[in-house]
Amino acid sequence: MYIWEHAMPDILQDLGYLALGSRLKRLAERLQADATQVFEQNCFVTQPSHFPLLAALDRYGPLTVGEAVAALGVSQPAVTRSLLGLIDLGLAETTVSETDRRQKSISLTPDGIAAIARMKRDVWPHVARAAEELAAGPDAGLLDQLARVEAALDERSLSERARDGHAIVDYSDDLADAFYTINAEWITEMFSLEPEDRHVLSHPREAIIDKGGAILFVSTGGLGIVGTCALMPVADGTFELTKMGVLKTARGRKAGEYLLAATLDRARSMDMETLFLLTSRKCESAIHLYEKLGFRHDAGILATFGKRYERCNVAMTYPLDQPAQDIAAPAGPIA
Repeated sequence: MYIWEHAMPDILQDLGYLALGSRLKRLAERLQADATQVFEQNCFVTQPSHFPLLAALDRYGPLTVGEAVAALGVSQPAVTRSLLGLIDLGLAETTVSETDRRQKSISLTPDGIAAIARMKRDVWPHVARAAEELAAGPDAGLLDQLARVEAALDERSLSERARDGHAIVDYSDDLADAFYTINAEWITEMFSLEPEDRHVLSHPREAIIDKGGAILFVSTGGLGIVGTCALMPVADGTFELTKMGVLKTARGRKAGEYLLAATLDRARSMDMETLFLLTSRKCESAIHLYEKLGFRHDAGILATFGKRYERCNVAMTYPLDQPAQDIAAPAGPIA
């Protein structure tokens, strides 16, 4: 008879590689159950079994059933089950293939395209970050790695990790309204929208993206997109860190800190020689933060670029060759 001296043992761990398949299945079911919670919290009705086919259709476009089987590496009945579920939800449809009329082509419906866009913005980054966090740790044997993931899940579930953290999302045209709304909120709260604001906020792709710049968003678990910041080209090799703000409903959750750190990391990876920001003396706490991060006051930048905004009386440049620093204070408004 086995004597239970302490906590009940785990038979799958005790059996080692003999139970590897069962242990992986258990782990997969546990992670999928948590992922289902994340999707439900964000009002998605899809199941974990739908995810591979949805992702394949999004990445590769319309697929025949045979192509989907090859892309997913599963059986045809498994693809068919997922497909029927997506059709019932109105997210996918089938048509006769243009290249082979004996086969059907699977594609996303307009509702499916919209759902995927929202998943990629509000859910997938958080699930990916949470899963990466669970798997983080020193290199070890496979069984030790499994044990580490299982212990991390015991400590905090994937759904909890996905809900509580932040993730960075790159600009897409469906986020243009969010870019405008987030910035218009803080600008009108402290100042007023000026012509330069209206131009950039109303035409983010033309003013920033198409010129070689970048717009980042921060998505907070449970709240979705709550903040944004841009790296806007203004001259050869010169970029402005601009249009950064966080919605009032998300302040206090350090989303701005996370976003600013990510934006500076992105800037260091881009082909730029000078990075500057424009702000106002009214943003005293923000200026202290920028000074702490290494930004330096620059009268020349203010004279050259500051006249675009009536509210701007402070200009600062950032040494792109300095390593990333920890941020310990909330990020404030930037023009």
